[in-house]
Amino acid sequence: MAARCQVTGVGPQFGNQISHSHRRTKRRFDPNIQKKTYWVPSLGRKVTLNLSVKGIKTIDARGIDAVVADMLKRGEKF
Repeated sequence: MAARCQVTGVGPQFGNQISHSHRRTKRRFDPNIQKKTYWVPSLGRKVTLNLSVKGIKTIDARGIDAVVADMLKRGEKF
């Protein structure tokens, strides 16, 4: 599963792991991606999305119909 939110588009970020002696090695910060299934009344079916926690909060605030309409506008597949 890709570490990318389908609603917000947030993906992995990169930085440095800094040890006690201050040596630096590359590391990756992955977002908290959850697989959620929603019933979408406008489509008349269930839709499974890969969402970050902020994406879940966005759906709670705006509603699944509004979010799915925006995703369809920008050509997202699900």
